[in-house]
Amino acid sequence: MSTAPPWTTTPVTADLLRGFLDLERTAHGLLPHRLPAAARRQIPDEQLALAEAQPSGVRLVFRTAAIVVELDALPTKRAHRGFPAPADGVYDLLVDGRLAAQATVPGGNVRLVTDLTARTSELHEGPVGTARFTGLPAHDKEVEIWLPHNETTELVALRTDAPVSPVPDRGRRVWLHHGSSISHGSNATHPTAVWPALAAARGGVELVNLGFGGGALLDPFTARAVRDTPADLISLKIGINLVNTDAMRLRAFTPAVHGFLDTVREGHPTTPLLVVSPVLCPVQEDTPGPLMPDFTDGTLKFRATGDPAERAAGRLTLTTIRAELARIVAARAAEDPHLHHLDGRDLYGEQDYAEFPLPDEVHPDAAGHRRIGENFARLVFGPAGPFAAVAA
Repeated sequence: MSTAPPWTTTPVTADLLRGFLDLERTAHGLLPHRLPAAARRQIPDEQLALAEAQPSGVRLVFRTAAIVVELDALPTKRAHRGFPAPADGVYDLLVDGRLAAQATVPGGNVRLVTDLTARTSELHEGPVGTARFTGLPAHDKEVEIWLPHNETTELVALRTDAPVSPVPDRGRRVWLHHGSSISHGSNATHPTAVWPALAAARGGVELVNLGFGGGALLDPFTARAVRDTPADLISLKIGINLVNTDAMRLRAFTPAVHGFLDTVREGHPTTPLLVVSPVLCPVQEDTPGPLMPDFTDGTLKFRATGDPAERAAGRLTLTTIRAELARIVAARAAEDPHLHHLDGRDLYGEQDYAEFPLPDEVHPDAAGHRRIGENFARLVFGPAGPFAAVAA
Protein backbone atom coordinates (compact mmCIF):
# COMPACT_ATOMS: atom_id res chain seq x y z
CA MET A 1 0.00 0.00 0.00
CA SER A 2 1.49 3.33 -1.10
CA THR A 3 1.51 6.33 1.15
CA ALA A 4 1.41 9.98 0.25
CA PRO A 5 4.73 11.79 0.64
CA PRO A 6 5.14 13.99 3.73
CA TRP A 7 4.40 17.55 2.70
CA THR A 8 6.42 20.55 3.77
CA THR A 9 4.47 23.81 3.74
CA THR A 10 6.70 26.87 3.49
CA PRO A 11 5.34 30.39 3.97
CA VAL A 12 5.92 32.55 0.91
CA THR A 13 8.09 35.39 2.17
CA ALA A 14 10.26 38.08 0.63
CA ASP A 15 13.43 35.98 0.89
CA LEU A 16 11.94 33.47 -1.58
CA LEU A 17 11.03 36.10 -4.18
CA ARG A 18 12.93 38.05 -6.85
CA GLY A 19 11.91 40.81 -9.25
CA PHE A 20 9.36 42.67 -7.10
CA LEU A 21 9.46 46.15 -5.58
CA ASP A 22 6.75 45.71 -2.94
CA LEU A 23 4.63 43.00 -1.31
CA GLU A 24 1.04 43.57 -0.26
CA ARG A 25 -0.60 41.32 2.34
CA THR A 26 -4.11 40.40 1.12
CA ALA A 27 -6.92 38.28 2.54
CA HIS A 28 -5.48 35.30 0.63
CA GLY A 29 -1.70 35.74 0.85
CA LEU A 30 0.97 37.94 -0.72
CA LEU A 31 0.50 40.09 -3.81
CA PRO A 32 3.78 41.12 -5.51
CA HIS A 33 3.85 44.63 -6.92
CA ARG A 34 6.28 46.12 -9.43
CA LEU A 35 5.79 49.66 -8.14
CA PRO A 36 6.10 50.72 -4.49
CA ALA A 37 3.09 51.81 -2.46
CA ALA A 38 4.00 55.51 -2.70
CA ALA A 39 3.96 55.28 -6.50
CA ARG A 40 0.73 53.27 -6.57
CA ARG A 41 -1.05 56.01 -4.64
CA GLN A 42 -0.28 58.38 -7.53
CA ILE A 43 -1.38 56.13 -10.41
CA PRO A 44 -4.03 58.05 -12.36
CA ASP A 45 -5.67 55.22 -14.31
CA GLU A 46 -6.74 51.59 -14.02
CA GLN A 47 -4.54 50.53 -16.92
CA LEU A 48 -1.27 51.10 -15.06
CA ALA A 49 -2.73 49.82 -11.78
CA LEU A 50 -3.52 46.52 -13.49
CA ALA A 51 -0.19 46.36 -15.33
CA GLU A 52 2.11 46.95 -12.36
CA ALA A 53 0.32 44.22 -10.36
CA GLN A 54 0.91 41.66 -13.10
CA PRO A 55 4.17 39.97 -12.03
CA SER A 56 6.21 40.03 -15.22
CA GLY A 57 9.69 38.91 -14.20
CA VAL A 58 8.68 38.04 -10.62
CA ARG A 59 9.73 34.56 -9.53
CA LEU A 60 10.13 32.33 -6.49
CA VAL A 61 13.68 31.05 -6.02
CA PHE A 62 14.67 28.29 -3.57
CA ARG A 63 16.75 25.14 -3.12
CA THR A 64 15.14 21.76 -2.56
CA ALA A 65 15.43 18.05 -3.31
CA ALA A 66 11.66 17.88 -3.87
CA ILE A 67 10.27 15.98 -6.85
CA VAL A 68 6.78 17.47 -6.39
CA VAL A 69 6.08 21.18 -5.93
CA GLU A 70 2.67 22.79 -5.51
CA LEU A 71 1.95 26.50 -5.46
CA ASP A 72 -1.48 27.69 -4.38
CA ALA A 73 -2.36 31.02 -5.95
CA LEU A 74 -5.30 33.27 -6.71
CA PRO A 75 -4.92 34.61 -10.26
CA THR A 76 -6.82 37.54 -11.68
CA LYS A 77 -7.17 37.04 -15.42
CA ARG A 78 -8.01 39.77 -17.87
CA ALA A 79 -10.78 39.18 -20.43
CA HIS A 80 -12.55 41.37 -22.97
CA ARG A 81 -16.30 41.49 -23.33
CA GLY A 82 -17.43 39.86 -26.56
CA PHE A 83 -14.24 37.84 -27.01
CA PRO A 84 -13.33 34.27 -25.99
CA ALA A 85 -11.86 33.83 -22.52
CA PRO A 86 -8.05 34.10 -22.54
CA ALA A 87 -5.86 31.08 -21.98
CA ASP A 88 -4.76 30.52 -18.41
CA GLY A 89 -1.45 32.17 -17.55
CA VAL A 90 1.60 29.93 -17.52
CA TYR A 91 3.90 29.24 -14.57
CA ASP A 92 7.44 28.32 -15.69
CA LEU A 93 9.50 26.11 -13.39
CA LEU A 94 13.26 26.15 -13.95
CA VAL A 95 15.71 23.66 -12.49
CA ASP A 96 19.25 25.01 -12.23
CA GLY A 97 18.42 27.67 -14.81
CA ARG A 98 16.69 25.41 -17.37
CA LEU A 99 12.98 25.25 -18.10
CA ALA A 100 11.83 21.90 -16.69
CA ALA A 101 8.04 22.12 -16.31
CA GLN A 102 5.03 24.36 -16.83
CA ALA A 103 1.65 24.58 -15.15
CA THR A 104 -1.45 26.75 -15.00
CA VAL A 105 -3.97 27.71 -12.33
CA PRO A 106 -7.52 27.39 -13.67
CA GLY A 107 -10.29 29.56 -12.33
CA GLY A 108 -9.58 32.52 -10.13
CA ASN A 109 -10.82 36.07 -10.53
CA VAL A 110 -11.67 37.61 -13.90
CA ARG A 111 -11.18 41.29 -14.63
CA LEU A 112 -13.63 41.84 -17.52
CA VAL A 113 -12.77 44.80 -19.73
CA THR A 114 -16.11 46.26 -20.71
CA ASP A 115 -14.82 49.04 -22.96
CA LEU A 116 -11.24 48.91 -24.30
CA THR A 117 -11.32 52.51 -25.50
CA ALA A 118 -12.67 53.92 -22.23
CA ARG A 119 -10.53 51.42 -20.24
CA THR A 120 -13.43 50.40 -17.99
CA SER A 121 -13.70 46.97 -16.35
CA GLU A 122 -15.50 44.94 -13.70
CA LEU A 123 -14.19 42.23 -11.35
CA HIS A 124 -15.76 38.75 -11.07
CA GLU A 125 -14.36 36.83 -8.09
CA GLY A 126 -13.31 33.17 -8.20
CA PRO A 127 -11.48 30.53 -6.13
CA VAL A 128 -7.83 29.87 -5.29
CA GLY A 129 -6.19 27.19 -7.47
CA THR A 130 -2.97 25.18 -7.59
CA ALA A 131 -0.03 25.02 -10.00
CA ARG A 132 1.38 21.49 -9.62
CA PHE A 133 4.78 20.30 -10.85
CA THR A 134 5.80 16.65 -10.69
CA GLY A 135 8.69 14.44 -11.78
CA LEU A 136 11.43 16.90 -10.85
CA PRO A 137 14.99 15.59 -10.37
CA ALA A 138 15.44 14.14 -6.88
CA HIS A 139 18.81 15.73 -6.18
CA ASP A 140 19.35 19.04 -4.40
CA LYS A 141 18.77 21.80 -6.93
CA GLU A 142 17.88 25.44 -7.44
CA VAL A 143 14.24 25.91 -8.42
CA GLU A 144 12.69 29.04 -9.90
CA ILE A 145 8.95 29.47 -10.47
CA TRP A 146 8.32 32.40 -12.79
CA LEU A 147 4.81 33.77 -12.28
CA PRO A 148 2.51 34.48 -15.25
CA HIS A 149 3.52 37.78 -16.79
CA ASN A 150 -0.10 38.59 -17.72
CA GLU A 151 -2.06 37.60 -14.59
CA THR A 152 -2.20 39.33 -11.23
CA THR A 153 -1.12 36.57 -8.84
CA GLU A 154 -1.74 36.38 -5.10
CA LEU A 155 0.60 33.80 -3.57
CA VAL A 156 -1.19 31.63 -1.00
CA ALA A 157 0.98 28.60 -0.11
CA LEU A 158 4.05 26.64 -1.26
CA ARG A 159 4.07 22.89 -0.66
CA THR A 160 6.86 20.42 -1.44
CA ASP A 161 7.71 16.81 -0.63
CA ALA A 162 11.09 17.91 0.76
CA PRO A 163 12.21 21.00 2.69
CA VAL A 164 13.10 24.22 0.90
CA SER A 165 15.63 26.92 1.74
CA PRO A 166 16.23 30.41 0.33
CA VAL A 167 18.98 30.93 -2.24
CA PRO A 168 21.68 33.37 -1.10
CA ASP A 169 22.82 36.22 -3.28
CA ARG A 170 24.54 34.67 -6.29
CA GLY A 171 26.66 37.73 -6.98
CA ARG A 172 25.00 38.44 -10.31
CA ARG A 173 24.53 41.98 -11.49
CA VAL A 174 20.97 43.32 -11.16
CA TRP A 175 19.47 44.68 -14.38
CA LEU A 176 16.49 47.00 -13.94
CA HIS A 177 14.54 47.57 -17.15
CA HIS A 178 11.62 49.94 -17.69
CA GLY A 179 9.47 49.87 -20.79
CA SER A 180 6.00 49.46 -22.25
CA SER A 181 3.76 46.52 -23.17
CA ILE A 182 6.39 44.73 -25.27
CA SER A 183 8.77 44.80 -22.31
CA HIS A 184 5.87 43.68 -20.09
CA GLY A 185 5.35 40.69 -22.39
CA SER A 186 2.35 41.34 -24.62
CA ASN A 187 1.78 38.32 -26.92
CA ALA A 188 4.59 36.30 -25.30
CA THR A 189 3.42 32.75 -24.58
CA HIS A 190 5.02 32.21 -21.16
CA PRO A 191 6.96 34.29 -18.61
CA THR A 192 10.52 33.25 -19.44
CA ALA A 193 9.78 33.93 -23.13
CA VAL A 194 9.26 37.66 -22.55
CA TRP A 195 12.16 39.40 -24.27
CA PRO A 196 13.74 40.97 -21.11
CA ALA A 197 13.70 37.52 -19.45
CA LEU A 198 15.38 36.00 -22.52
CA ALA A 199 18.01 38.76 -22.59
CA ALA A 200 18.65 38.47 -18.84
CA ALA A 201 19.24 34.73 -19.14
CA ARG A 202 21.75 35.27 -21.94
CA GLY A 203 23.41 38.13 -20.05
CA GLY A 204 23.69 36.20 -16.77
CA VAL A 205 21.97 38.94 -14.76
CA GLU A 206 19.13 39.20 -12.25
CA LEU A 207 16.12 40.89 -13.85
CA VAL A 208 13.82 43.49 -12.36
CA ASN A 209 11.25 44.12 -15.08
CA LEU A 210 9.36 47.40 -14.85
CA GLY A 211 7.70 46.97 -18.23
CA PHE A 212 4.11 48.20 -17.92
CA GLY A 213 1.57 47.62 -20.69
CA GLY A 214 0.32 51.06 -21.71
CA GLY A 215 2.15 52.66 -18.78
CA ALA A 216 5.58 53.88 -19.93
CA LEU A 217 4.63 57.55 -19.92
CA LEU A 218 7.60 59.24 -18.21
CA ASP A 219 5.62 59.39 -14.96
CA PRO A 220 7.65 61.01 -12.18
CA PHE A 221 6.61 58.32 -9.69
CA THR A 222 8.08 55.65 -11.97
CA ALA A 223 11.31 57.63 -12.23
CA ARG A 224 11.48 57.76 -8.43
CA ALA A 225 10.87 54.00 -8.24
CA VAL A 226 13.81 53.42 -10.60
CA ARG A 227 15.91 55.90 -8.61
CA ASP A 228 15.24 54.13 -5.32
CA THR A 229 15.67 50.51 -6.51
CA PRO A 230 19.14 48.95 -6.14
CA ALA A 231 20.52 48.08 -9.58
CA ASP A 232 23.85 47.58 -11.31
CA LEU A 233 22.48 48.21 -14.81
CA ILE A 234 19.47 50.27 -15.93
CA SER A 235 17.71 50.51 -19.28
CA LEU A 236 14.79 52.77 -20.16
CA LYS A 237 12.75 52.04 -23.26
CA ILE A 238 10.96 55.28 -24.01
CA GLY A 239 8.45 56.46 -26.54
CA ILE A 240 5.73 54.28 -27.98
CA ASN A 241 3.15 54.76 -25.22
CA LEU A 242 3.51 58.52 -25.53
CA VAL A 243 2.52 58.20 -29.18
CA ASN A 244 -0.16 55.56 -28.45
CA THR A 245 -1.92 57.81 -25.99
CA ASP A 246 -1.15 61.13 -27.69
CA ALA A 247 -0.12 62.17 -24.19
CA MET A 248 2.17 65.10 -24.97
CA ARG A 249 3.76 67.19 -27.68
CA LEU A 250 7.46 67.58 -28.46
CA ARG A 251 7.63 70.73 -26.28
CA ALA A 252 6.66 68.68 -23.22
CA PHE A 253 8.46 65.49 -24.24
CA THR A 254 11.99 66.88 -24.22
CA PRO A 255 11.98 68.30 -20.67
CA ALA A 256 10.06 65.23 -19.45
CA VAL A 257 12.87 62.97 -20.70
CA HIS A 258 15.47 65.20 -19.06
CA GLY A 259 13.48 65.18 -15.82
CA PHE A 260 13.15 61.40 -15.83
CA LEU A 261 16.88 60.97 -16.40
CA ASP A 262 17.72 63.56 -13.77
CA THR A 263 15.61 61.70 -11.20
CA VAL A 264 17.19 58.34 -12.03
CA ARG A 265 20.65 59.86 -11.76
CA GLU A 266 19.86 61.14 -8.24
CA GLY A 267 19.97 57.53 -7.03
CA HIS A 268 22.30 56.04 -9.63
CA PRO A 269 24.84 58.73 -10.54
CA THR A 270 27.33 56.42 -12.28
CA THR A 271 25.32 53.27 -13.02
CA PRO A 272 25.42 52.25 -16.70
CA LEU A 273 22.19 53.75 -18.04
CA LEU A 274 20.86 52.85 -21.49
CA VAL A 275 18.11 54.82 -23.24
CA VAL A 276 16.36 52.71 -25.88
CA SER A 277 14.10 54.24 -28.50
CA PRO A 278 11.03 52.44 -29.92
CA VAL A 279 11.27 49.31 -32.04
CA LEU A 280 9.79 49.46 -35.51
CA CYS A 281 6.00 49.83 -35.56
CA PRO A 282 4.84 50.78 -39.07
CA VAL A 283 1.40 52.06 -38.07
CA GLN A 284 2.99 54.71 -35.86
CA GLU A 285 6.28 55.50 -37.56
CA ASP A 286 4.99 58.72 -39.10
CA THR A 287 1.36 58.84 -37.96
CA PRO A 288 0.57 60.38 -34.56
CA GLY A 289 -1.77 58.79 -32.03
CA PRO A 290 -4.02 58.15 -30.39
CA LEU A 291 -3.95 54.43 -31.10
CA MET A 292 -7.37 52.83 -31.40
CA PRO A 293 -8.52 49.19 -31.38
CA ASP A 294 -9.88 47.88 -34.68
CA PHE A 295 -12.04 44.73 -34.75
CA THR A 296 -13.19 44.93 -38.39
CA ASP A 297 -11.83 41.51 -39.39
CA GLY A 298 -12.87 39.78 -36.16
CA THR A 299 -9.44 40.00 -34.53
CA LEU A 300 -7.91 42.75 -32.44
CA LYS A 301 -5.62 45.05 -34.35
CA PHE A 302 -4.59 48.61 -33.69
CA ARG A 303 -4.46 51.67 -35.92
CA ALA A 304 -3.11 55.17 -35.43
CA THR A 305 -5.73 57.88 -35.86
CA GLY A 306 -3.73 61.12 -35.78
CA ASP A 307 -3.05 63.47 -38.67
CA PRO A 308 0.52 63.24 -40.04
CA ALA A 309 0.23 66.86 -41.16
CA GLU A 310 0.34 67.92 -37.48
CA ARG A 311 3.89 66.64 -36.96
CA ALA A 312 5.17 70.11 -37.74
CA ALA A 313 3.15 71.43 -34.79
CA GLY A 314 4.84 68.99 -32.40
CA ARG A 315 2.58 65.92 -32.58
CA LEU A 316 4.74 62.93 -31.68
CA THR A 317 5.53 59.98 -33.92
CA LEU A 318 8.07 57.23 -33.47
CA THR A 319 10.34 58.85 -36.02
CA THR A 320 10.25 62.14 -34.09
CA ILE A 321 10.89 60.45 -30.75
CA ARG A 322 13.86 58.45 -32.02
CA ALA A 323 15.56 61.56 -33.35
CA GLU A 324 14.94 63.52 -30.15
CA LEU A 325 16.13 60.74 -27.84
CA ALA A 326 19.33 60.38 -29.84
CA ARG A 327 19.89 64.14 -29.57
CA ILE A 328 19.16 64.27 -25.84
CA VAL A 329 21.47 61.37 -24.99
CA ALA A 330 24.29 62.70 -27.16
CA ALA A 331 24.07 66.08 -25.42
CA ARG A 332 23.96 64.62 -21.91
CA ALA A 333 26.64 62.00 -22.57
CA ALA A 334 29.22 64.79 -22.90
CA GLU A 335 29.01 65.09 -19.09
CA ASP A 336 27.71 61.60 -18.32
CA PRO A 337 30.08 58.95 -19.72
CA HIS A 338 27.91 56.13 -18.35
CA LEU A 339 24.86 57.18 -20.38
CA HIS A 340 24.22 55.27 -23.62
CA HIS A 341 21.71 55.19 -26.46
CA LEU A 342 20.30 52.34 -28.57
CA ASP A 343 18.04 52.76 -31.59
CA GLY A 344 15.13 50.37 -31.04
CA ARG A 345 15.16 49.39 -34.71
CA ASP A 346 18.45 47.60 -34.00
CA LEU A 347 16.38 45.29 -31.79
CA TYR A 348 13.46 44.93 -34.20
CA GLY A 349 13.64 46.67 -37.56
CA GLU A 350 12.44 46.29 -41.12
CA GLN A 351 14.11 42.94 -41.75
CA ASP A 352 12.74 41.57 -38.48
CA TYR A 353 9.27 42.87 -39.33
CA ALA A 354 9.41 41.15 -42.71
CA GLU A 355 10.33 37.88 -41.00
CA PHE A 356 8.12 38.21 -37.90
CA PRO A 357 5.24 40.65 -38.57
CA LEU A 358 3.35 42.21 -35.65
CA PRO A 359 0.09 40.21 -35.38
CA ASP A 360 -1.94 43.13 -34.00
CA GLU A 361 0.24 45.78 -35.74
CA VAL A 362 1.87 46.77 -32.42
CA HIS A 363 3.08 43.77 -30.39
CA PRO A 364 5.45 41.00 -31.53
CA ASP A 365 4.59 37.30 -31.29
CA ALA A 366 6.73 34.69 -29.52
CA ALA A 367 9.27 34.64 -32.35
CA GLY A 368 9.46 38.43 -32.28
CA HIS A 369 10.14 38.44 -28.54
CA ARG A 370 12.91 35.90 -29.10
CA ARG A 371 14.49 38.06 -31.82
CA ILE A 372 14.38 41.19 -29.64
CA GLY A 373 15.87 39.32 -26.68
CA GLU A 374 18.66 37.86 -28.79
CA ASN A 375 19.50 41.22 -30.34
CA PHE A 376 19.48 43.00 -26.96
CA ALA A 377 21.76 40.36 -25.43
CA ARG A 378 24.19 40.62 -28.35
CA LEU A 379 24.25 44.42 -28.60
CA VAL A 380 24.02 45.33 -24.91
CA PHE A 381 25.48 42.43 -22.91
CA GLY A 382 27.97 41.43 -25.60
CA PRO A 383 31.71 42.23 -25.36
CA ALA A 384 31.34 45.63 -27.00
CA GLY A 385 28.02 46.52 -25.37
CA PRO A 386 27.35 49.08 -22.63
CA PHE A 387 26.43 46.32 -20.17
CA ALA A 388 29.38 44.05 -20.97
CA ALA A 389 30.77 42.27 -17.94
CA VAL A 390 34.01 43.72 -16.64
CA ALA A 391 36.75 41.19 -16.01
CA ALA A 392 37.69 40.93 -12.34
